Amino acid sequence: MFEIVICDDDSACLEQTCQLVNDWKATAGTPIIVKTMESGDKLLEYCAKNRPDVILLDIMMPLLNGMDAARELREHNLISKIIFLTTSPEFAIESYDVDASGYLLKPVDREKLYKLLDKCLSAVSKPADSIAVHTAFGYQNVLMHHIEFIEAQNKKVRLALYDGQRLEAIGTLSYYEKLLTVEKGFFKCHRSYIVYMPAVEHFSATELVTKSGTKISISRGLSKSFQDAYFSYMFKE
Repeated sequence: MFEIVICDDDSACLEQTCQLVNDWKATAGTPIIVKTMESGDKLLEYCAKNRPDVILLDIMMPLLNGMDAARELREHNLISKIIFLTTSPEFAIESYDVDASGYLLKPVDREKLYKLLDKCLSAVSKPADSIAVHTAFGYQNVLMHHIEFIEAQNKKVRLALYDGQRLEAIGTLSYYEKLLTVEKGFFKCHRSYIVYMPAVEHFSATELVTKSGTKISISRGLSKSFQDAYFSYMFKE
């Protein structure tokens, strides 16, 4: 399901943009969810638990403006496509700092918006890396970037997904370690845990905390290796 979030404190502009997006949605040929909100704070709160594909974000908003909201989202490793909406071109250069996918002046031009949305849809429609997880009910396909961490439990493992779901799987941690490599963003930081590095909120020499608030120990001998792997993966070119 392709999800678009529109964030704008101006209710009239929000309604107009939403109508344009819904018109595009009718011809896109794929299931699309459109959500709206009126402040940067609400956007951050929503994205803490959800990962929309595209965010149409007004820059000039009170309290938390769109550019600062985008920076915070990127600091939390949100990979959503961000398209800025604004009445002024003064932030155009700055938008590159948060890897924006577009910058549209208000009133939003229909054709320019549709061209950007088409491009975003095409980009996220490419197959994402996934693994087949063997559960008691058969095999289930799980996207790698939906995994927060994997925990060994006796002769089974438990996959903790970013949406809070816990998936019990048949197999050993070593089996998943071969699939979920450092190159794909994963690291075995403890004999019982493999973590997805973009899901790490912060860490010390002995412990990491995931974005869901789960605390996971880092084995003493792996502290430096984890730090090196984390910074190499998270800040790679």
